[in-house]
Amino acid sequence: MPGENLSRDEARERAALLSVDGYDVSLDVRSAVGESQDEPRTFRSVTTIRFRCNEPGASSFADLIAPSVTAVTLNGKDLDPGEVFDGTRIALEDLAAENELVVDARCAYSRTGEGLHRFVDPEDGEVYLYTQYEPADSRRVFANFEQPDLKAPFRFEVRAPEEWTVWSNGAGELADGVWRFAETKPISTYITCVVAGPYHYVTDSYSRTFPDGTTLDIPLGALCRKGLAPYFDADDVFLITKQGLDFFHDHFDYPYPFGKYDQAFVPEYNLGAMENPGLVTFREEYIFRGKVTQASYEARANVILHEMAHMWFGDLVTMVWWDDLWLKESFADFMGTFANVGATRFENAWTTFANRRKAWAYRADQLPSTHPITADIRDLQDAKLNFDGITYAKGASVLKQLVAYVGQDPFLEGARRYFKRNAYGNTRLGDLLSVLEETSGRDMSAWAGKWLQTAGVNSLTPQVLLDGDGRVAELAVVQEAAESHPELRPHRVAIGLYRLEDGELVRYARAEADVDGPRTVVADLAGADAPELVLVNDDDLTYCKIRFDETSLATLRSRLGSLTDPLARALCWSALWNLTRDALLPARDFVDLVLRFASRESDIGVLQMLQAWAESALVHYVAPQGREATGRLLAEGALRELRQAAPGSEHQLAWARFFASTAADGPDFGLLQELLAGTATIDGLDVDQELRWAFLEPLAAHGVADESVLAAELARDDTASGKRHQVRCLAARPSAAVKAQAWAQVVESQALSNALVEATIAGFAQPSQRELLAPYAEKYFEVIARIWEDRSIQIGMDVVRGLYPSLQDRPETLEATEAWLTAHADAPPALRRLVLEARDDLARTLRGQECDAQAAGVPAS
Repeated sequence: MPGENLSRDEARERAALLSVDGYDVSLDVRSAVGESQDEPRTFRSVTTIRFRCNEPGASSFADLIAPSVTAVTLNGKDLDPGEVFDGTRIALEDLAAENELVVDARCAYSRTGEGLHRFVDPEDGEVYLYTQYEPADSRRVFANFEQPDLKAPFRFEVRAPEEWTVWSNGAGELADGVWRFAETKPISTYITCVVAGPYHYVTDSYSRTFPDGTTLDIPLGALCRKGLAPYFDADDVFLITKQGLDFFHDHFDYPYPFGKYDQAFVPEYNLGAMENPGLVTFREEYIFRGKVTQASYEARANVILHEMAHMWFGDLVTMVWWDDLWLKESFADFMGTFANVGATRFENAWTTFANRRKAWAYRADQLPSTHPITADIRDLQDAKLNFDGITYAKGASVLKQLVAYVGQDPFLEGARRYFKRNAYGNTRLGDLLSVLEETSGRDMSAWAGKWLQTAGVNSLTPQVLLDGDGRVAELAVVQEAAESHPELRPHRVAIGLYRLEDGELVRYARAEADVDGPRTVVADLAGADAPELVLVNDDDLTYCKIRFDETSLATLRSRLGSLTDPLARALCWSALWNLTRDALLPARDFVDLVLRFASRESDIGVLQMLQAWAESALVHYVAPQGREATGRLLAEGALRELRQAAPGSEHQLAWARFFASTAADGPDFGLLQELLAGTATIDGLDVDQELRWAFLEPLAAHGVADESVLAAELARDDTASGKRHQVRCLAARPSAAVKAQAWAQVVESQALSNALVEATIAGFAQPSQRELLAPYAEKYFEVIARIWEDRSIQIGMDVVRGLYPSLQDRPETLEATEAWLTAHADAPPALRRLVLEARDDLARTLRGQECDAQAAGVPAS
């Protein structure tokens, strides 16, 4: 990645000097098909940029990452490409007040999901292209000024194979063999987009009449590879899309501004989705090839709405620099759930948010790399790593708190004024705070200082004092913070009191309070009957870690399944998981709670999260001496629940997948083999193709399914999805030769695409193979600096995160990590951040194992 970084200071200097009037971009992608002698395979890219310079005679640069440049012309003067282009930048000297730059380049197709990605479908040999740019990969496709505050209108034209269709941000027409697209509104480079190939395309339309009598008509489209067309439920995608457009029009009072609205589900996508105006791209895994639970449909709806919210938060109004990434991602993450609850069939989406999204935030906010929501982003590598649980889930949680703090109506009115004042422009934190101060009448600077400009998560614990009659004499909330981030924040919280009535734990008293400082007395609950459970942050109004008093924790240990409210239950489960990760609750106690009470969980998303947490507890936090027995209990419990689940239910499917992931011995593997062969059945369980692969991975990892079995399964499912599954299963086999081959394919070669790198890494590290993987701990520290230097940042991140030897959970691995950090003090900050995060996770693992061992009365190792 040498030479590709752009610093914030450089971006500021360029934005102060230049303003851009428009781009004309011409791409010729006919080289995507057929044989090619080029290495790498390239396409022609011709860009014309019209821009102004407010200091004539000054120098600047344009961005371009390309194997070669054929010609560069500035203001009619031909420049020598060898002199002005260094592989990442084009030097621009002696600029005029008004300038025209023309760059004719050979750009490379991508196999890493960055830039213009080229995918060959193994099923039918068809080629599919799409672009992905965030935060700074449009320069891999055309010359530009790659920073979010140099917005401009774009006109694209694309020459493609004649049997293809091409899409871009604007509406397109084919004439004389060229696809020409309508000029866009002023947008940032990173949200321009091109999708091209023989995609399956479905259309619909949306119409809205506003109170002033005007009508907005939006053409809708949805596309995917031809091989996925039989599974493509475009009707449901369009349903959520229309519901979202209605919702945002109702609440934003600003009509959708970008013309058409296409949604492309594309292969080998690195992200969940990307908010390109007029042409949103999604990972194609959101098209479900087999039966999935409603949690998957809810997640897809949330992503659709998240990206739609970006049309206003991010595309219409964009942050100046990546420091204020939260201005788009936090709002989109909040709005995705807000709209899901308010507009779609997923009325309990806040429960999923509390249980799943916030878990991501809590983990990120306790890492050494935690940062304020408004972060200090020095360069593009910092920006790439800041698409994290802080920017997304914590930011969304804080906005949920803000709505409780200022009120929903003032919050939405602030958003409406923000859009109208800053349309097609760029903003900073203060621009949003000023309109919220207007609409709410509150001092937003103090709130922002506490919530947006400091890092770390607070813990809230109830203290209950009873009087002689057994009533609440005083109930207080104690707030604590970590030493590293000691900020105590103002929280608007609800405190719920619960007791057992007719065998159920129900809430009988509730009060809202402003918690501030180390201890806050909640006067409204004095005199209430003594509670069996006190739930701080009931209804999930704020962002905090919930703790319990001794009585409440004892109640949950014995009665968690009796808690009737789904959101309250989800909050309790989340709190118990945080206690486990913080080494305050033994991991085997958490697993025991899951085994006793998960079967009573009605919310399928919460159940699947509990299953994932239980497996994580087994792999990372159970003391080594207890792993085998605990794993056996989990497998037995999963099989028991699988057999007892309602036939054909989504709970049955969730337990089937969990049983496969926890299968521990011969009888378990035998049952999986029989289910695959059809010689055994479980009433109502349809072992479709996706479930077959889920059953095969543990069989491969334990040496029960060999290469021939996996080859036969690929022949049965000879698709791109099948290939990814097979690659993961092949890498999972318990053989030293297999591990050496997988390591070499990822570390020593660049032959694999991003999706197959991801699949190989996922298969490589199997919890049952700790001894087999031990030699790779030392190798990891030998190669990561080279990997970071040689590979794209996406692949670098995948390798550094995915191959860290976390399964070598011994103090020696921690020491080796610290030794690498000491020896590489000058390594790129983004690389050091990834290693520091891995080191912190391992230290947390060792503390959790110590807690579990002490509770069991045995040494930790």
